[in-house]
Amino acid sequence: MNQLEFYEAKLTFETDSWDLYEALNNGEPIIVIDARSPEAYSIEHIPTAINIPHRTMCEKSTNHLDKTETYVTYCDGIGCNASTKGALNMTRLGFNVKELMGGLDWWKRDGYETHGQQGVDGNKVVCGC
Repeated sequence: MNQLEFYEAKLTFETDSWDLYEALNNGEPIIVIDARSPEAYSIEHIPTAINIPHRTMCEKSTNHLDKTETYVTYCDGIGCNASTKGALNMTRLGFNVKELMGGLDWWKRDGYETHGQQGVDGNKVVCGC
């Protein structure tokens, strides 16, 4: 793989919080999956996210999902690999998947709203990317 192929592939399989936020606000057909435990999800999660813990992803737990959609998995952040495990599981099940870089941690650092018991209002975000 050369450098061009590497960076094209990287953007095919990863997204950042700004791009996800913009896609969701522009009505792009993206389904966000919180790959953490139900307990972590109930405390705080990205708005519109559905909770499918990576440990429970299988044909049965995902049979209600449309395989023609794009899915973005996330977890707590760079110290957690549940989003990677979730992306791998979903890919094995035949879904088109991207992983959210930085997870919930970077989503919050960038100032976006969260829902749940400890959800926070978002700020006006100006991305420098």
